[in-house]
Amino acid sequence: MNRRFFFMSSAAGALATKGSASPNDRVRVAVVGVRGQGRSHIRAYSQVPNVEIAALCDIDENILDQRLGDVEKTGKKRPDRYVDIRKLLENKEIDAISIATPNHNHTLQTIWGLQAGKHVYVEKPCSHNMFESRQIVAAARKYPKQLVQHGVNARSAEGLKEAVQKLREGVIGDVYLTRGLCYKWRDTIGRAKPEPVPAGVHYDLWLGPAPKREFTKNRFHYNWHWFWDYGNGDFGNQGIHEVDICRWGLGVKYPTKVTAIGGHFMFDDDQETPNVLNVAYEFNEGGKKRMMEFEVRHWITNHEAGIGEGKGSNTVGNTFFGSKGYMAIDGYTKYRTFLGKEQQPGPARDAGGSNWGNFIAAVRSGKREDLNNEIEEGAISAVLMHLGNISYRVGRTLHFDADKWQVTGDKEANALFTRNYRAPFAVPSKV
Repeated sequence: MNRRFFFMSSAAGALATKGSASPNDRVRVAVVGVRGQGRSHIRAYSQVPNVEIAALCDIDENILDQRLGDVEKTGKKRPDRYVDIRKLLENKEIDAISIATPNHNHTLQTIWGLQAGKHVYVEKPCSHNMFESRQIVAAARKYPKQLVQHGVNARSAEGLKEAVQKLREGVIGDVYLTRGLCYKWRDTIGRAKPEPVPAGVHYDLWLGPAPKREFTKNRFHYNWHWFWDYGNGDFGNQGIHEVDICRWGLGVKYPTKVTAIGGHFMFDDDQETPNVLNVAYEFNEGGKKRMMEFEVRHWITNHEAGIGEGKGSNTVGNTFFGSKGYMAIDGYTKYRTFLGKEQQPGPARDAGGSNWGNFIAAVRSGKREDLNNEIEEGAISAVLMHLGNISYRVGRTLHFDADKWQVTGDKEANALFTRNYRAPFAVPSKV
């Protein structure tokens, strides 16, 4: 299967040169996975000038037909219909694919897209494990004419771009610590018994690289996030946004030490991943130590640093602490600073942006540097999330050597860097 896409026709490869097209040239995009976040992809591309949603693809034909109808109702041309992404990638008229499938399919589908000559927008997290973080970047470098954007929208928000610039300029002094906050009200998922696969659902395609298991509702739509076979818990669901902002603002790449503690508290249900998690990271770049903390809470909690106030029960954002003050980032668009011992208000801004719009602009320019969230940045942030989950699963501190790509002296932790892939859906060891 991978060989098939590797040896696509020269016509498909020629599509990669569309990056040099003018802003007036139409870009034809296919959205893959259209139930949840994929619906946001459809909405976003509908608002970008001269972009055609050329195709929709989903393994649930019930959702797929609903979304096709939704596009038609806006007065736009009905997109082509696909159930299998491999068939979609044979369509030489499609310039880019936009992936919003479950985490365990992200890397393989991105690699397939690159091999087929398509630009790729892939949702967060771009990888399901450490091995995939390396492979997705390797594939992007092997096909340099195609661009790959990571779907963390904060990177394109004008407010947050300014926030990071202010941190670089020293608005709060020497930044030594950052915190990522993921406090979302998550109720129990209960227990679900095996049942027949619903009509119109192509379950084998949905499973992809994951092991074959009996179908249950809890292992399917959305709740797949809470099973290690497919998701990465709320750390890799909501939390990956905040992990990326923490690392971006702190100006670091890989940690040297990672310690996680947590658990699945309060509920007796099918969920495997923790719903309470605390992770601490130590960085030592250029001989200078810095720290990052990350916290997941799932139930009743307070707000922090004003983040989330007036928005209900959730607190989602970041804090940065420096020698002259602190910064609070609320969601993906807003930052505020508080300076000096008196915590006087400093620079602040609330302004958004479109990660999808930036992707299309970069496809038209053909320049990787025009991407606000190029895939290597996303892959590094995903590594931090994976290391935190691995530390939690093995129950001890990890000492990570980025050059050797391993946890020093810990075979059990290193074994969790990858998975056993179900044929024929294997992420290739050589791309």
